[in-house]
Amino acid sequence: MVFDILCLEERPDLKERAAQWFHEKWGIPLEAYMESMAECLEKRGAVPQWYLAMEGGQIIGGLGVIENDFHDRKDLAPNVCAVYTEEDKRGQGVAGALLNTVCKDMRDRGIDTLYLVTDHTSFYERYGWEFLCMVQGDGEPDMTRMYIHREKDVRSDTLTNQAKSNVYG
Repeated sequence: MVFDILCLEERPDLKERAAQWFHEKWGIPLEAYMESMAECLEKRGAVPQWYLAMEGGQIIGGLGVIENDFHDRKDLAPNVCAVYTEEDKRGQGVAGALLNTVCKDMRDRGIDTLYLVTDHTSFYERYGWEFLCMVQGDGEPDMTRMYIHREKDVRSDTLTNQAKSNVYG
């Protein structure tokens, strides 16, 4: 399967279609997606951002980065949200490609730590995410899992490895 990952900033013409797609997947009001995507396209800051996986002109997956994904830990931001892959495309690397792209893009924008709330317990670890804590979802009776992803600075890793080599080697 061949698909492309793009940031909505690259294709602002997809805003309405993308907002409708996310609305249909998650049931969040269409207006909320439209507002967030409009803010993304105004390019006032690194957040919010929206990413789409496209195959043959069709949206097959997507996710966003917003300040808070409807939970009580407002200090843990920004949050990856609305991660979704069409059912018939699952298990083919779409969500992983989206996650890898968003982490790299956010790092390029100066954000090296991202958070994500989910009930999934093993998927995100495959892509470098670590369980952080339980959080209370807005209006939710049960706590949910929060994960963290820290993007490593390749230069500092290289310097650290060189320093270790000098000390131990």
